[in-house]
Amino acid sequence: MAKLVDIVKWCDQTLQSHQFKDYCPNGLQIEGRSEVKTLVSSVTASLSAIEAALDLKADALIVHHGYFWKGEPSPLTGLKGKRIKQLMQADVSLIAYHLPLDAHTTLGNNAALADLLGIHITAALDPEERFPIGNIGTLSQPLSPEDFASLLTQKLGQAPIHIATNKESIQTIGFCTGAAQDFLYKAAQAGCDAYLSGEVSERTFHEAQEYHLDYFAAGHHATERYGIQRLAEALAKTFDLSYQYIELNNPI
Repeated sequence: MAKLVDIVKWCDQTLQSHQFKDYCPNGLQIEGRSEVKTLVSSVTASLSAIEAALDLKADALIVHHGYFWKGEPSPLTGLKGKRIKQLMQADVSLIAYHLPLDAHTTLGNNAALADLLGIHITAALDPEERFPIGNIGTLSQPLSPEDFASLLTQKLGQAPIHIATNKESIQTIGFCTGAAQDFLYKAAQAGCDAYLSGEVSERTFHEAQEYHLDYFAAGHHATERYGIQRLAEALAKTFDLSYQYIELNNPI
């Protein structure tokens, strides 16, 4: 059993969350009981994740996508109110880390995805960022775009959307998990062969064609399910907590 305040402090320090200008508050978003014995993680604090966490008798739920995003309505009503009410009535804490979790060099989403796909990180996608949320890496050997798409399907469990540009092979890949399709131009500027992210927009098709850069949209959820597991597993080990990850099917 560990104190909630110590868990949050460890996360804040490890992820250096104070260094990021984010779209939501990072750290403790909903305060529950002061001591934590059972920790549950999931990618998003959906109602399904909350209900699963309560079934597992969680003291705290830690996620990548929490609440209180910039621009969203403030009142705790409707869907948002129902989610928060469930947690507060059960005295369960919600802890969330967004960009700090994307960027961490060992626990983060990009680092975990690179390890999964055998991509060796060589540089930041944006060299001006002190804590880059996107990276550039190389495959150990060139692959045809079709073979790389097959690798994504095998490792992530779903086929990516592939915007092809008639390349014979790719080796240098820019990547950023989640909804980072608009960083495509950064990969083009860096001379990458391809760019990988979670989501795709209508305009992305034209941009990829004009940059002559193969684009792979492998799923927002699919590309971001690994960082939160690494973070929660590190917490469980550090604080001797009971821990479980909740995987909820999300094809987006």
